[in-house]
Amino acid sequence: MMDVSTSVWTKAFFGTAERMLRIEDMTAERIKAVSVDAYFGRTHAVRGVSLGIQTNRITAIIGPSGCGKSTFLRCLNRMHELVPGARMEGQVFLDGEDVYGRDVDPVMVRRRIGMVFQRPNPFPTMSIFDNVAAGLRLNGVRDRRLLDEAVEQSLRQAALWDEVKDVLGRPGTSISGGQQQRLCIARALAVKPEVLLMDEPASALDPASTLKIEELARTLRETLTVVLVTHNMQQAARASDSTAFMLNGELVEFGPTAEVFTRPRDRRTEDYITGRFG
Repeated sequence: MMDVSTSVWTKAFFGTAERMLRIEDMTAERIKAVSVDAYFGRTHAVRGVSLGIQTNRITAIIGPSGCGKSTFLRCLNRMHELVPGARMEGQVFLDGEDVYGRDVDPVMVRRRIGMVFQRPNPFPTMSIFDNVAAGLRLNGVRDRRLLDEAVEQSLRQAALWDEVKDVLGRPGTSISGGQQQRLCIARALAVKPEVLLMDEPASALDPASTLKIEELARTLRETLTVVLVTHNMQQAARASDSTAFMLNGELVEFGPTAEVFTRPRDRRTEDYITGRFG
């Protein structure tokens, strides 16, 4: 197995016993994926992945480009089925309910399981305020007082309120890239999701903005369950409680982040973490 001394940053992140999250502590599952297979036409992108995502934890999904991690993430809230020619097999349970059940409304699934994408995508014709309020208005909220309260609360949750409270009428695209990504997080939070999926949310950001996103994720796990797809192993080590490693569409290893990074059970995990491939 991997010698911790071979990785300076791993040693720095996991140098104390207090950082170690034990398997026996990871029991309450908010999402459970069972034998998930995902296809794009004839391309078999995700192969039989079963994974339990713990409540009020940050679960990171790592792996090389094209390994299926983003596709798997989109299967969790039924975004995958929106791609022409795409299909999914298997089951995904949210609090014990199959989100792919015959009578389940996919729009409601996506409200309960929010998503933030790789690149900031604020609505370009909308103000900062209207970007955050968009989902609420789509759900029928018209009361200005309620909208004001929800927008402020969501921006505070996204650690953005103090930076934009005096410019709420400006376009959402007028602020920096890092601020735009936090605006998109606030937009997702406004409809009160139970789970937040984050698909490489910091890949287009500078290091300072990246750290803000990671700090935000750690704050959000107090009230939400967070799933973070990242190609950045240092980010997974810093920000997550548990880590799943995917390769060629398959789940290779899953466990507490400290154990995956310092005592991987599978040689392929060790090879990826130590940079032998990927």
